[in-house]
Amino acid sequence: MTDVTVTAASDIEVDREALDASIAEFAGKNADYYAAAFHKIHESSGLMPQTFNLAAALLGPIWAAMRGVWGFFWGFLLLEMIAWVQIGRGAWGDLGADAFERAERQRERAAGFLDRAEQARQAGEDPARFETLAANLQKAADNSQAAADAAQAEALTILLFGLGLLLIFKLAQGVWSNVVYEKQYSAWRIEPDKTEAGVKSRNLLLGIALVLTIAPLTVYKFTVGESPEILDSFPAEKDHYVATASWLEARIDAAATGGAGAFDSIVAGVRSVLDALTIALIGTPWPVVMAVICVVAWRAAGPRVAIFTAASLAYVAFLGYWEISMETVALVGAAVIICVVIGIPCGIWFGKSKRAYSFAEPVLDLMQTLPAFVYLIPIIAFFGTGNPPGILATIIFGMPPVIRLTALGMRGVPDNIKEAATAFGATRWQLLKDVEVPLALPSIMTGVNQTILMCLSMVVIISLIGGGGLGKVILEALQYAAKGPGLLGGIAILLCAMVIDRIVQGGFRQK
Repeated sequence: MTDVTVTAASDIEVDREALDASIAEFAGKNADYYAAAFHKIHESSGLMPQTFNLAAALLGPIWAAMRGVWGFFWGFLLLEMIAWVQIGRGAWGDLGADAFERAERQRERAAGFLDRAEQARQAGEDPARFETLAANLQKAADNSQAAADAAQAEALTILLFGLGLLLIFKLAQGVWSNVVYEKQYSAWRIEPDKTEAGVKSRNLLLGIALVLTIAPLTVYKFTVGESPEILDSFPAEKDHYVATASWLEARIDAAATGGAGAFDSIVAGVRSVLDALTIALIGTPWPVVMAVICVVAWRAAGPRVAIFTAASLAYVAFLGYWEISMETVALVGAAVIICVVIGIPCGIWFGKSKRAYSFAEPVLDLMQTLPAFVYLIPIIAFFGTGNPPGILATIIFGMPPVIRLTALGMRGVPDNIKEAATAFGATRWQLLKDVEVPLALPSIMTGVNQTILMCLSMVVIISLIGGGGLGKVILEALQYAAKGPGLLGGIAILLCAMVIDRIVQGGFRQK
């Protein structure tokens, strides 16, 4: 047997001069201090670092900004503001202001009841009721005054608590700053172009500006009883909103009028796809549709999915949801077909062209981040209401996943495989059809899966603009707080989604 010698990490020889030179290049000012601190951190095996950075403890977030450690800056700026708020509340904050004002109001009301009691006495009436109310209010005023006095008495405790917090945060900054800075140094050695190093005047000025902007206003807001209105609400003019909204509405109306022909053509194209699916799913006798769907599920995904499909179809049929469920499948199917027909070619293009993807990415971000209800406003303005406009809204919401994941799959195809195919004489079309798309197929199918589910999630929302199907059932259940019908309709939507997804995924897995 051969003896194997294991060398401990501490036994590895390090060129200390070269390391010190590297640290000096990274740290800039006070390079000797940071070199010694980093060596202590490297040699330390315990949890607590054996260094203390006095500059970081005294300057706090300013030191972090100066050194470009921005995570450290934001974290301890927030913690120090918490401490300063407590110090401000204890030093100059009016802690019992609310209770004191309440006591004053109660005393005024008690005095008013006493006046009414005196008037009743002079009129020969029984003043007992007013005197009782006055006595109760006086007791409440005394309790409020006691609460105000107790709050004022806690001022010193809160002040000391804030000072203690500030001291703890300062000590923590001094103890852990070198550790954090050493991690930044390690990142700098790996990627010097992407990691900040040294002391930069720009960072120092930015840090000071941020601290002076954020900390004083925050502390003032939480320690002064009544802060200026400008700190509570932005001084916006309502006329600006009205003028902008009116201008935007006029532009939308003009665009809808000018492009009426194009919008009608789009609606007609979507309606043709929807009508074809509607005839196939609703016009055909239900036993035929049910049998075909079950057979397709069996052939595409196996017997288990076929059994699940049959059970799901039986559920929607026995509860009277057959026709509206098929209408939902037609709506979702039309949206998914259009999303896939447009999305996969776009994803292939964006995956092969970085420039095209850089232009498309902001549009995809807008399509995914804009709330779904916002889509309905321009859809109604340009395309009207009903099922075809609902499908268009669903397409906007559901298309980004298939585009993004198709592009991701295309970019993930190894270059050496493409080079080998090209070397064997494959044309660009053969390379795409026989190499890139098959290798990217798992990612593409994940995008199709997400598109199907996102399109189904829009079923309820498009019912707000006249869309039919199971979404209408859910909308009516929400309007009348009908828990049973809403739950049954929701389960039907879930089953439709699972059946479609399992069939599609199973078909591509077999391929």
